[in-house]
Amino acid sequence: MDRHIVLDRIVASFYRYYDVNTTDPIEPFDVEATYRGKDMQYMLVKKAKVFETENYEFVYFRKTENLSEELFHLLEEAAWGDGMKRVVPHENHRSSDVTLVIVADNVEPACEPLIKKAKRQQSYSFGFQGYSAFRLVVCDLSKGSVLSNRRGSDLKKTVNNILSSIQ
Repeated sequence: MDRHIVLDRIVASFYRYYDVNTTDPIEPFDVEATYRGKDMQYMLVKKAKVFETENYEFVYFRKTENLSEELFHLLEEAAWGDGMKRVVPHENHRSSDVTLVIVADNVEPACEPLIKKAKRQQSYSFGFQGYSAFRLVVCDLSKGSVLSNRRGSDLKKTVNNILSSIQ
């Protein structure tokens, strides 16, 4: 499988609900995407709001020939750092998740436990102004497998479906 084709197919699945930036993503990423969702409930007229919540997700994509420990840590730090800069907690903020998707021809064996144990989270004002969590999915094309952390397990299913449709 070609990592360029795999990444293009994964990114294509985000176009429906996300603002995808392929022209000038931040370094060291190839593509980035942003989701902004707003949920509101009101009584009879929109001015009589019962509640309002806002959800955000910042997704970073990277394709590489070989995923080493050093590169993994660099990508994880860059994604989490940039995502946290974009979060603006306020009373209607529910969540701002940061997602990292890596497509690699080869993943070094030392990276596998790091991927499965990757965990970052942040709560704002004891959770009253929302939280942020880190999701991670890594495609290892040499083995035809998809690895993820616990938060990324739902996205792992989607990526597995994409990989099986390409084969």
